[in-house]
Amino acid sequence: MTATRPAGLRPRWLLAGVAAVLVAAFAGLAFGPVRLNPLAVGAQLFDLVPGVSVHSGLSEREAAIVTELRLPRVCLGLLVGAMLALAGGTYQGVFTNPLADPYLLGVAAGAGLGATVAFVLTHSFTATSAVPVAAFVGALGAVGLTYGLGGRYRTPATLVLAGVAVGSFLTAGQSFLQQRYVDTIREVYSWILGRLSTAGWHDVLLLLPYVVVAGTVIVAHGRALDVLSVGDEEARSLGAHPVRTRYLLIVAASLGTAAAVSVSGLIGFVGIIVPHTVRLLAGASYRVILPLSMLFGGAFLTLADLAGRTLLTPNEIPIGVVTAFFGAPFFILVLRTSRRLR
Repeated sequence: MTATRPAGLRPRWLLAGVAAVLVAAFAGLAFGPVRLNPLAVGAQLFDLVPGVSVHSGLSEREAAIVTELRLPRVCLGLLVGAMLALAGGTYQGVFTNPLADPYLLGVAAGAGLGATVAFVLTHSFTATSAVPVAAFVGALGAVGLTYGLGGRYRTPATLVLAGVAVGSFLTAGQSFLQQRYVDTIREVYSWILGRLSTAGWHDVLLLLPYVVVAGTVIVAHGRALDVLSVGDEEARSLGAHPVRTRYLLIVAASLGTAAAVSVSGLIGFVGIIVPHTVRLLAGASYRVILPLSMLFGGAFLTLADLAGRTLLTPNEIPIGVVTAFFGAPFFILVLRTSRRLR
């Protein structure tokens, strides 16, 4: 049995989440293949504040590295990590399944097929303008197909089964295209493993509205997810509307996930490890899990991206490899520690 903890979000955990985001963001800006003075990087950030003039001591080239390369990449990492972790926690609550992740309803397969089609049509990894759009359309199309096949009642169980079927079908289509157009295999797998290397302010501005809207809707329904966890009948007796709430959250989480993968590729593990870690350490209430998952998810992915671009300089490790390689042992450590504390 899980230890009983207060349902509310404790200030110390909120402060810890905010601190994690700030530390991860500063580390992502200060460190990288090009060595920069961390204090000078901090001064350069203050110089971006309107009405504040600080001489950082960085050259024009170094200042451009901070503001035009690293800053948008860090912002994108924070947004993608926050959205994937939030969507994972949402799906785990909606489907009452601890193994649920943001790709449960076929988002990954749909986005992968859409991206593969874009690569085949453009015949170039550098012509990436069509890839995010194709991935986004493919991801939403997969969720829509899953919803349509879920049956008249669309219970959580039938939706999960429909998602498995749709994901398998779309993955088969992607594999067929890759076999027919073998010159795209390297580019497709690079996208599948996740990347923030091509991040720019355009990607950040493209993703930001989806994260804001989806995040607001989901976090506002944290109490509703707590009610759903006791069962639909009990939820109705408490005045809740389980079916309506469930599908509103599915739509919000799916839309945010589709937007995230369209600009970053398929980054796995974040949507499972972060919500579970928050649940084990901070409490089982979704009023705690959802906001903290956003904060720690963004920090986790930003640090993973930092590791990916610095460990094998000048080469980069795909961010999906980093999240699994470092995330799995960390999660096992958290799991063992939490068991000893019970």
